[in-house]
Amino acid sequence: MSIVLVRNGERVHALADECSHAAVSLSEGEVSRKGIECWLHGSCFDLETGKPSSLPATEPVDVYAVDIRDGDVFVDVTVTTN
Repeated sequence: MSIVLVRNGERVHALADECSHAAVSLSEGEVSRKGIECWLHGSCFDLETGKPSSLPATEPVDVYAVDIRDGDVFVDVTVTTN
């Protein structure tokens, strides 16, 4: 399992590092105000919910709980929010 970490202001988000449309790495995409965009076909995924906000993706990606303690980032891969 691969996870992409995205820092957005003070928040850190953890999402599955695979586009639900084309099974390519989201970590190679770009982050914008809308979320993280897949580099291959341009699907954008919300950082909070993992839901796609643009086609061609129609299925969400998994989003994982993140806890930051003493500057370290911990990701709970047993709990997804979608």
